[in-house]
Amino acid sequence: MADVAFETLLFNRRALIAFGFILLCFGILIANLYNLQVLRYEEYSTRADGNRIKLVPLSPNRGMIFDRRGTLLAENAPVHSIELVPEQVPDLHAAVEQIAAIIEITPEQKADFFKEVKAQRRFKSIALKELLTEQEVARLAVHLHHLKGVTLEARLTRHYPYGDLLTHGLGYIGKINDKEFKQIEENGQSPNYAATRDIGKIGIEKYYEAQLHGTVGFQEVEVNNRGRVIRTLREQPAVSGDDLYLTLDLGLQLKAQEALGENRGAIVAMDPRTGGILAFYSNPSYDPNLFVHGISGKDYRMLLNSPDRPLVNRMTQGVYPPASTVKPLMAVAGLEAGVVTEHTRVPDPGFYRLPKVSRPWRDHIKWGHGYVDVYTGIIKSCDTYFYDLAYKMGVDRISDFMQKAGYGHLSGIDIGEETSGLMPSREWKKVRRKQNWGPGDTINIGIGQGYWQSTPLQIALTTATLINDGARITPRLGESFRNKEQQTSLLQPKEQVIEVINPQNWAIAREAMYRTVLEGGTAHGAFIGATYTAGGKTGTAQVINIAAGVKYKASNINERHRDNALFVGYAPHDKPEIVISVIVENVASGGGGTNAAPVARQLMDYYFSPQYDAPQLPDRATVQKIQAERAAAMIAREQRYAEEAAREKAAKALAAQKASQNKADTNAGPAPANTETGTDNVPARSQPQNAAPVIPTPEPENLPAPQLDEEGQQQSQQQNGNNPTGTNGGGRL
Repeated sequence: MADVAFETLLFNRRALIAFGFILLCFGILIANLYNLQVLRYEEYSTRADGNRIKLVPLSPNRGMIFDRRGTLLAENAPVHSIELVPEQVPDLHAAVEQIAAIIEITPEQKADFFKEVKAQRRFKSIALKELLTEQEVARLAVHLHHLKGVTLEARLTRHYPYGDLLTHGLGYIGKINDKEFKQIEENGQSPNYAATRDIGKIGIEKYYEAQLHGTVGFQEVEVNNRGRVIRTLREQPAVSGDDLYLTLDLGLQLKAQEALGENRGAIVAMDPRTGGILAFYSNPSYDPNLFVHGISGKDYRMLLNSPDRPLVNRMTQGVYPPASTVKPLMAVAGLEAGVVTEHTRVPDPGFYRLPKVSRPWRDHIKWGHGYVDVYTGIIKSCDTYFYDLAYKMGVDRISDFMQKAGYGHLSGIDIGEETSGLMPSREWKKVRRKQNWGPGDTINIGIGQGYWQSTPLQIALTTATLINDGARITPRLGESFRNKEQQTSLLQPKEQVIEVINPQNWAIAREAMYRTVLEGGTAHGAFIGATYTAGGKTGTAQVINIAAGVKYKASNINERHRDNALFVGYAPHDKPEIVISVIVENVASGGGGTNAAPVARQLMDYYFSPQYDAPQLPDRATVQKIQAERAAAMIAREQRYAEEAAREKAAKALAAQKASQNKADTNAGPAPANTETGTDNVPARSQPQNAAPVIPTPEPENLPAPQLDEEGQQQSQQQNGNNPTGTNGGGRL
C-alpha cells in the first residue's frame, strides 16, 4: 500500500510539473502571439503589405514649349517600348533572346541594353527597344505573360516638329546619365525623378528643367507572387510641368533660315525694349530629335567631325572679331573721353602712322577719305579715323568702356551654352601672352580687330545698350511660364551700366548709323526702298593673315579662310523695336554691306510687313523637305572642303619638294613685328584660323556644350578669325 501511495504521489507530482510546463509553453506562445498581433501589429502588417503592395511612381508630363504666338515648338508624342527590370528577370540573356525571336532586336540595341544594365541600378526598368511599331506592340502583347520582369510601356516623349530650325535655342532632352543622376541625388531631387528617364541636356530644355519637369505621382498597387499588378489601391496623379512661352517668333525664325540660306553664320534678332529674343538662328544646325532616344555612333561622329561645326551654337559660342560694327560705340567712348568732339576732323590719306613708326596701318580705301569727322568716320567706316581715336584714348579707357557695354562678359541669356568672348586689356596680355601691350595693339582694337573676340549676341546686345542710352538689358528666350493658375514673366528690367557726361553722344552715334543706311553709307545699297527708317553698321573680319603688299582676293583663297561679313542694325530709327545682328562666314566677295546687311534687310522687311502679324507657317511635310535639302547641302559642302584640303596638301607637298631640291629655307619670312612699338604678334607666314570654334570630343550620350577657355577660344587654342594688324589694308567695311 505504501508503494502504491508513493507511486501515486510521484505520478501526480510529475503530471503537475508536465502540466505546468505545458501551461508555460502556452503562455509563451500566447505572449508571443500578443506581441505579434497586438503590440507589433503595425510593423508586421506593413511588412506583409510590402510583399504584396508596391508604390509605382508616375512620371509627370513635361511642360510644352510654344513661341510668342502660341505655336507649338516642343511637344510630347506617344511612343511604346519593351523594358526589363533586371532584378525580376532570372536570366537576362535568355529573356533578350526570347524577345528577339518575337520582334527584331539589332546587335547594337542588345549591346546598348547590357551596357545600360551595368550602369543602372537593378531595380530600375531599362528599355531594350524603343519606338515600337504597332505590329511589334501587337506581337509582344500576345507573348508578354510568359516573360517575367518584362513590360510593354507606353509613355510620352519629346518631339521637336521643326527639327533643326530651333535646335540651338530649344536644345533637347536625353537619357539621364550617371553624372546627372548623381547631381539629382545631391540636390535632393531623386524622389521626383523616380519615374523620369530623360532630362534637359542643353538650351532652354536644360535651363528651365525644374519648371518643365513637373512633380512625380504614384500608384499604390497590389501584386501577386510573380510581381504582376492585381489591382490599384489608390493613386496620386503626377503634376505636369509648366508650359513655357518663348519670346521667339517662329515666322521670323523661318525668315532667318531662308535669308541665310546655305551660308554658314548666325542671326540674332531682339527687342531692345525688353531683351526678348525674336530670332535665334545658327547655321549649320542639326535635328535634335536624333538625341532624344540616343543618337547612333555613326550619326554623332558625322556631326562631331563636320568642318561646318553644326554642334556649335554660333550665336553665343562662335567668337569673331566684331570688326567695324564697334565703331559707333567706339565713337561714343571717344566723345565721352573728350579726345574728339562732334566737329573734330582727322585727315585720312589712306593710311595711319604711329609716332616714330615707319610702317603704315592702311585704310580700306587706299586713297583715303580726306578730312573725316565722327559722322563720316561711321558712315564710310573710315579706319584711319578710328586708329587715331583709339591711339588717343588708350587701351585702358577703351577696355573699361566696352566691358561696361557688354563685351568680354556673359550676357545672362537663359541658356548655359555661352562664352564671354574676349575684351583685351593691358593686364590680360601680360598674364596670357607674357608680353607688354603696345600702341599697335591699341589701334587694332579701335577697328574691332586684333585680340578682340565677340559673339553675335554680344554685338546685338551692345547695340541695344547704345540705343537705350547706356541701359543694358538681359537677353531672354523665355517669356513666361503658364499653368492653370498663373502666368510668371521671365523678362528682366533694364539696368543702367554706362553713365555719360553728355547724353547727346548716344544720339550722335545713332544719327551716324541712321545715315549709314540712308545717304551713301556702307549699308545704303541694302536698304534702298525700305518703307521704314533704320540704322546700322557693317563690318568685315579677316580669318587669315595676309602679307603686307598682297591684295586680298577671295577666289584665290580656300573657302574656309575667306572673310566673315557682319552687320548690326535696328529699326525704326526714332523708336527702335528690333535689333538684328548678322554674321555670314567665309563670303566669296564683298563685305558686310553686300553679304550681311541684305540678310538683316529681309528680316526687317518681314517684321514690318502685315505677314508678321498673320504668319503663314509651313506644314510638317514642308519642314521635313527643307531639312533634307539642307542636310544634302551640308554633305556637298563637306565634299568640297575635302577636295580643297586635298589640293592644299598637294600644293604644300610640291612646294616642300621644290624647296628641298633648292635647299631653300622653308621658314624664311619677315620677323615678327615689335609689339612694343605698335603691332600685334604677326606670324611670319599666314596662319589659317577656323571659321567656327573647334569643339572637344565628348561622349555622345552626354554631349556637353563646347568648352572654351577664358579668352573665349576653344581649349585647343585655335580661335575663330583672329585678325592681324592691318597688314592687308586694315579693316574692311
